[in-house]
Amino acid sequence: MSNWTFCVFKNYIIVKSPLRNCQINFFCAKPKSIFSAFCLALFLFPFQFTLSAQNTSNDELYQSSEFTLPNSFTHGVEGPAVDKSGNVYAVNFDHQGTIGKVTPSGEASIFIELPEGSIGNGIRFDSKGDMLIADYKMHNVLKVDMMTKNISVYMHEPRMTQPNDLAIDSKDRVYASDPNFKENSGRIWRVNKNRMALLLDSIDGTANGIELSPDENILYVGAGRKIFRYSLSKKGQVKNKKLLIEFPDYSTDGMRCDAEGNLYVARIGKGVIAKISPSGKLLREIQLTGKKPTNVAFGGEGGRTVYVTLMDRGNLESFRAESPGKEWKTKN
Repeated sequence: MSNWTFCVFKNYIIVKSPLRNCQINFFCAKPKSIFSAFCLALFLFPFQFTLSAQNTSNDELYQSSEFTLPNSFTHGVEGPAVDKSGNVYAVNFDHQGTIGKVTPSGEASIFIELPEGSIGNGIRFDSKGDMLIADYKMHNVLKVDMMTKNISVYMHEPRMTQPNDLAIDSKDRVYASDPNFKENSGRIWRVNKNRMALLLDSIDGTANGIELSPDENILYVGAGRKIFRYSLSKKGQVKNKKLLIEFPDYSTDGMRCDAEGNLYVARIGKGVIAKISPSGKLLREIQLTGKKPTNVAFGGEGGRTVYVTLMDRGNLESFRAESPGKEWKTKN
């Protein structure tokens, strides 16, 4: 109750709640003594708290707001990922070639400078907590020791046009999308624990967002306005490619699964995050302030905060979702 305010005015006591959208924001009483007034306040507190919690739980879902200041990142902001402490990381903070760190309270700073010539895109954390970064300029996947900040080349593959986004399974196998924007084509790669890259498939359209289902039996890949799903074997082989959904306008970008298997997909140009069921049904669109979202990640309290990178505003927005993220649930 430390954030509740108690004000005495003549023979009246006013108790005011700090919570929003509360049906009972304050009450007044005219008791015989201040002591009895406080007793009454303490008695009513749990009832008011219950009403407040019920009203805020639904009202605050899917309402996006700024998480960092506009232009705190460059227009190349991408690849959000959340560590176990709730810090959010994204590429190109302040200037190109950096990884920015944003605390849960929204304080942003440079975490590391990448090697000369390298520019990151997608970010993921492996089972040990090390950071993996798609370095699209140098055809690398970089690895960062989070304790020492030491940066090493985890994988170099000159055959890749530009590793763009990443997904990682429970065996620490990395799946990478590889778009060729000039030729409007794309490829999908798997990087095994021996750090060797294996080409899984070539697709029409610029392969972009990539994600695994919670049971790791499905691999999702976005390509332009389409999202495809592949059956994924225990050995990491793909087969049975099928169209999950095709949008009539605007391309897809980065994506993440929640613990229920729903996809949250950035619709760059439309300014929304599309929530899509495992069967391909569009469940809802979450409106953003910015128009060019590039990627999403889950974190925050209970793993239910969705962080979104915005190219046109050079910042991150966030909103609350019903279910925690897939990765957050498996690692917490």
